[in-house]
Amino acid sequence: MEIRGKLALVTGGSDGIGREIALQLQGAGADVIVTGRSSEKLQAMAALGFGTISGDLSTTAGVDAIIGDVAGKPIAILVNNAGVGSEYELDQPATLESAAHCIRTNLDAPIALCTQLLPALRTQPEAAIVNVTSGLAIAPRAGGSIYCATKAGLRSYTQAIRHLLKDSNVRVIEALPPVVETNMTAGRSGKKMSAHDCAAEIVRGIRTGKSEVNAGMVKILRLVHSISPALARRIMIQF
Repeated sequence: MEIRGKLALVTGGSDGIGREIALQLQGAGADVIVTGRSSEKLQAMAALGFGTISGDLSTTAGVDAIIGDVAGKPIAILVNNAGVGSEYELDQPATLESAAHCIRTNLDAPIALCTQLLPALRTQPEAAIVNVTSGLAIAPRAGGSIYCATKAGLRSYTQAIRHLLKDSNVRVIEALPPVVETNMTAGRSGKKMSAHDCAAEIVRGIRTGKSEVNAGMVKILRLVHSISPALARRIMIQF
């Protein structure tokens, strides 16, 4: 896909992986609009030449604000990157709201944006939907049950709509990052991929027309899973 001259919308594009995707798309010649919740971070992105939209994707109002702001604009690349974790605990009903917030942000919002922006994407000579899931969509870890469930759900949704759109101008790409150095993973130890390197693989996947971008260590997980799904699950469940 030729990125230069395209208009891209990157959710969660003011920080982390999303910010790096936005910067690299811009560097490849795209016009980029980013969404986020922090006015300070959005102002910083605006100073770099990005269009910005403030919206909380865990709410219907937030999704509607984004849809309203891009109405009539020739969106050609939609990157559903925004995501949050969950503090859900299995035996604590009080944490159900945290679970619901995670589900609304990570799964409901991408589905809504794909559905409502598809007509605009269809009007372009070539277009792409990029849904950012996770290596944990392949095999979950026990410590992040709700997050893993949302990413697995988005993976399944992505595979299904890819088939539905296979004869259209809209390419559907799934990006599966490993553990990446972001604010979300700040408290975790172990090896982490840089947000810059992860974004570079995703943007390369958009350019080369890949259907699935397995970034960093996810390549190894995919290999293990292809040989033995049960082994992949055993490894990842305690990760």
